[in-house]
Amino acid sequence: MALTGESSKPIKEMTVLITGGSGGIGGAIAERFASVGMNIVIHYMHSHEAANDVARRCLALGAKVLTVAADMKDRGQLLRMAERLESSGMLPDILVNNAGKAHYGMLADVTEEEWDDVMSVNLKGTFLCSQIFMPYMVSQRYGRIINVSSVWGISGASCEVAYSASKGGVNAFTKALAKELAPSGVTVNAVAPGAVNTAMLNNLQEEELRLLEEEIPAGRLASPEEVASLVYFLALPESGYITGQVISPNGGWIT
Repeated sequence: MALTGESSKPIKEMTVLITGGSGGIGGAIAERFASVGMNIVIHYMHSHEAANDVARRCLALGAKVLTVAADMKDRGQLLRMAERLESSGMLPDILVNNAGKAHYGMLADVTEEEWDDVMSVNLKGTFLCSQIFMPYMVSQRYGRIINVSSVWGISGASCEVAYSASKGGVNAFTKALAKELAPSGVTVNAVAPGAVNTAMLNNLQEEELRLLEEEIPAGRLASPEEVASLVYFLALPESGYITGQVISPNGGWIT
């Protein structure tokens, strides 16, 4: 029996676009896909040098790499990015919506501008990129959209209400869009990591990190590479029956 959504392309001929690809998790995702020779598009907004560093590591693994800058909140910039990818023959078969913005603070102190900024990057950016790139996937009846969410989108976090709400929205978006696109051979899933050893935790003191690790049954933080491995698995052709899922690699912290 033929599987719905099988691609006629070998995986090495596929292209993956990673938004926020210059950061810790984004960079690890890019390198994981580059390790099998896929075409890599690394999106960034301001971190030009960091994106180039990731690109160099991917090139060393034998991948074809393109770096692109765009504001995740600006449809016009994202459309111009899509035009560049199309002219380069690198429209994505796999879209990893990884770009995100954290926010810490009591809800009473959150300004409307801060709220809108977090929602625009984390939720609106996921919407815009999915809407812009999914027609190509639908046209070829194959594609993968993988949204990088957060454990706080599942359980909520005190002093991170805006961030938690935005990631909760990403999770609901994932489940709903998966139902729309499943008949077209396109899967939509979310990866919702727990605490990951990246620069996002740089605001924590050493003692705070130690206490955090003690809360996690696995006794440690996740590595970016562990998150990247799950993203890669969900992108594989043989993962085509997994869709609409929010999977949280968190060491048993939230179950």
